[in-house]
Amino acid sequence: MRIPVIIPFKPANPKTRLSHILSQDERERFAGAMLADVLDAVLRAGCEPIILATEPYSYHGIVVQVSTEGLNAALDSAMSQYGGPVAIIMADCALVSPEAVRRLISGDEMMAVVPGRGGGTNAIFMRQGKLFKAHYYGQSYCKHITFAKETNISYEIVDSFRLHVDIDEEEDLVEVFLHTEGNAKQMLEYIGFKLLVTHGRVGIGR
Repeated sequence: MRIPVIIPFKPANPKTRLSHILSQDERERFAGAMLADVLDAVLRAGCEPIILATEPYSYHGIVVQVSTEGLNAALDSAMSQYGGPVAIIMADCALVSPEAVRRLISGDEMMAVVPGRGGGTNAIFMRQGKLFKAHYYGQSYCKHITFAKETNISYEIVDSFRLHVDIDEEEDLVEVFLHTEGNAKQMLEYIGFKLLVTHGRVGIGR
């Protein structure tokens, strides 16, 4: 049986921290391109992707569940459906590879966690989804570790560059150009972005 991977996704007006360089339409297209890269990695890893969207959305036959609840409540509801293995990967992990997904789900502990930069949580794997309680926002990585300790759930911290990097800020776009050839990079190139080197620092511009 393929392990389900839930991918939270906001189709409308996403990535507002990129508003100074991308229009709303561009941000929506870019978010969709990153989602496509995550879906591709999950499928190639042999897992079953499930999009958890904030509004109706469709993508090439992939199962979409719609929830208007906040992220934590929506994930708690979705995860409670699984008595067996299930994972969560954020839709803006544009660098993710099939190997990174397989590493996430291959450990021996009850929970595996990939921290994001700045204290976030980019990916979680649970051997029993119904035991999970979401604590996203703020220092969610620390909150999820505390949750595991308080509920006696064994856990491991997965060291994965390709899942650690999520794309939120302008400087994050450099990582897309440097480390992927997927939909996200192609979309940025299509609208005119390229790498720029100024005073020895690598950035992006158009």
